[in-house]
Amino acid sequence: MRAVTIDAYGETPRLTEQPMPKVGPDSVLVRVRAAGVNPVDWRVADGAVDPLLNAYFPLTLGWDVAGVVAQVGVAVTEFAVGDEVVAYNRQDFAQFGTWAEYTPVPLRSLAPKSAGMSWEEAGGLPLAGLTAYQALAAAGVNGGGTVLIHAAGGGVGGFATQIAASRGARVIGTTSRTESFPFLRELGAEPVLSGEGLAERVRELAPEGVDASLDFLGGGSVAVSAELVRVPHRIVSVVDGSVKELGGQYVWVHPSGPDLRALNALAEAGSLRVHVSSAIPLEQAEEAVRLSRGGRVRGKIVLTVPAE
Repeated sequence: MRAVTIDAYGETPRLTEQPMPKVGPDSVLVRVRAAGVNPVDWRVADGAVDPLLNAYFPLTLGWDVAGVVAQVGVAVTEFAVGDEVVAYNRQDFAQFGTWAEYTPVPLRSLAPKSAGMSWEEAGGLPLAGLTAYQALAAAGVNGGGTVLIHAAGGGVGGFATQIAASRGARVIGTTSRTESFPFLRELGAEPVLSGEGLAERVRELAPEGVDASLDFLGGGSVAVSAELVRVPHRIVSVVDGSVKELGGQYVWVHPSGPDLRALNALAEAGSLRVHVSSAIPLEQAEEAVRLSRGGRVRGKIVLTVPAE
């Protein structure tokens, strides 16, 4: 099969021929149709997560997948060959990623693909969608109130904005560019410019401060949130571990089939849309990495694999 791999940290990912992976008892083999591109993917290639995960080379990159079940493990009864599925396919080691024609996926990570989503949309949902969903849960954003979302139009922030708004929250969303204001309003946020003076701009909209804050940006976002959030425990960051020193929470996304089903339900209800900025063929993965490294991506970059 074809896969986008590296043979050592620091290499440029490239398309190679790899043997078909084996399928464990509690896993399925997925014929990939689309695989999301996230900053963590090229950071894996750079070696950034080596302290957390054992890596085995050649290493196939990618953690997001949407595709069709091609084979089921001997203990699997919940899915069958031919089922359309999605998954955040992060395992306890790094080797068999999703930037490939086939990928093995543990049962715990799987959910049915929403029939209303294209392959590209479904492939861009899992990691970013789960990060947003689980961050909102940690911050207690389950109903009304006002929530500040840093990088509200990004790959993760765009999902968090939509989900929070669908729950009845008032969302104030930051962006570094005024030209992104219409997009943030479309998602359900009141846009504000990030950078120096952010706290004052937020207080112009919410003089009493905000109930919760989600940081998907880093930098000084957590410090600004500490000025605005009344209960520090409701400050959540997925990028800045120093949030814990302020009494907030650091969230590391985890695979969850049930949470993916909940995201599917939101999509089917019309409350959640996956904005695909670029759909790029698997053999052009290097270009997808270049775009992702450049930042300023609105929505999701997705690699596509044609049906056989």
